[in-house]
Amino acid sequence: MYPEHPGHAPTGRAVEVHQPTPITPAAVTPAPLVPVQPGHVPTVASVVLPDGRVVTGYAINPVQPEPVATKPPVSRAAVNVALGGVGFLAVCVGLLLLTSFIAALTAFIGQLIILAAVIFGGWIAVQVFSASSQQGGTTVNIRKAVIKRNKFYG
Repeated sequence: MYPEHPGHAPTGRAVEVHQPTPITPAAVTPAPLVPVQPGHVPTVASVVLPDGRVVTGYAINPVQPEPVATKPPVSRAAVNVALGGVGFLAVCVGLLLLTSFIAALTAFIGQLIILAAVIFGGWIAVQVFSASSQQGGTTVNIRKAVIKRNKFYG
């Protein structure tokens, strides 16, 4: 039951008090002793408390927390977008260079064609003018042909 509160009128009920029942410990078997290597015996530390008591025990190294995986300062998506932009820029520059190369190659081929026409035309001119200046060349007489009523008179 609940104890009476000061300031409340007593109800007249009896108060029941329950005492805990002690539990008897079970038979404790001693743990097997594990041999400890001589170099691995932990050091014993003594601490004097402010009230004068001395507490002695083994020093326990504090538990180091697991290292937390640090997030990179920049997200992977941003890095991927940036790398995609760099790749796209490289492709655009490559296409621009390819276009410039094709234009330069076309101009070079056009100049070669013009050079060949000039050289070949010059060679033909030399042949024509050198043949007319020589004496004793072949003479070809061309007669006027007449065609009357689908008949050839040559």
